[in-house]
Amino acid sequence: MLRPIRARHWAAIRARTLRRSTAFFGQDVTAGEDTVLEPGVQLLGKTKIGERCTIRTGSVLSDTIVGNDVIVEPHSVIAQSRLDDNVTVGPFARLRAGTHLKSGSRVGNFVETKKVTVGEGAKVPHLTYLGDAHVGAKTNIGAGTITCNYDGFQKHPTNIGKGVFIGSDSTLVAPVRIGDGAYVAAGSTITENVPPDGLGIARGRQVNKPRWASRKRRELAATEHPNKKARLRKKSKARPKKSRRR
Repeated sequence: MLRPIRARHWAAIRARTLRRSTAFFGQDVTAGEDTVLEPGVQLLGKTKIGERCTIRTGSVLSDTIVGNDVIVEPHSVIAQSRLDDNVTVGPFARLRAGTHLKSGSRVGNFVETKKVTVGEGAKVPHLTYLGDAHVGAKTNIGAGTITCNYDGFQKHPTNIGKGVFIGSDSTLVAPVRIGDGAYVAAGSTITENVPPDGLGIARGRQVNKPRWASRKRRELAATEHPNKKARLRKKSKARPKKSRRR
């Protein structure tokens, strides 16, 4: 039975790790006391892990610095990054080179980052791409948000302030700055700076068309059965007229 290993005496367990948990780590890897490595973990390069961390199944860390009390959920891939104390990552997250998650921040499932700093207590919960960006403390990034950092020729930065709320499915076209305490409405494509405490809305106005669906269904029915309507018309014309009694 495969069991996680607890890195209480790292040097002593190094030779036994592959047999006990199928975890793999290079010669330059270090980890603090009470850190747990679950089966299938790979620690590569000069990765350094602090105390009381948990690296869950299938995660791969390469040349990464990890603080204390960090949780890396299953199947996360982290390279050339820095995770400060009390950070949570994953599952299924990918942190690319230059990522720095500050104390208490969270990066959730299916999030990709590159050259990004995420401030203290900030949240990037799911389904997001952040590239060449700075996210301030206590900011919340909604699902489906992306930073458009590449225009086909050059990379551009996105700066998101402190205490910002980015609505779901937002697109931030760099270079752009979102001021402290600002809001971005869900579904917006932001191409201009949003001032502090402001609200950025960049989307088409909703228009409701009454009874549109029923008319559309009738049109489709007429297209699919053109002869049926013609037969009904012919039948109605052939109906004999009633004679009037005198």
